[in-house]
Amino acid sequence: MDLLIELIGWAGAAALLLAYGLLSGGRITSGTVYQLLNLGGSVALAVNAFYHRALPSAVLNVIWLVIGLAALRGLAARRSRDRAAESTPAQRT
Repeated sequence: MDLLIELIGWAGAAALLLAYGLLSGGRITSGTVYQLLNLGGSVALAVNAFYHRALPSAVLNVIWLVIGLAALRGLAARRSRDRAAESTPAQRT
């Protein structure tokens, strides 16, 4: 079990670093891919932190998770509005 928790933690750290590196290097935008990497990383690190009873880190990652979910929700809402605007015929003036 300990090895699994450690692997989960390392995978989470890798996901967060990958997201930050790709965004900082201009390879991705702060869109869905970035948010999903952040979300996955924060969940994995929270699991690891709770297991090790590292509560400050665990709480930080839960907050990071909530922010990521809110960002994904905003992206989905924006996409939905954009699709609705595209399907609405232009009005003549």
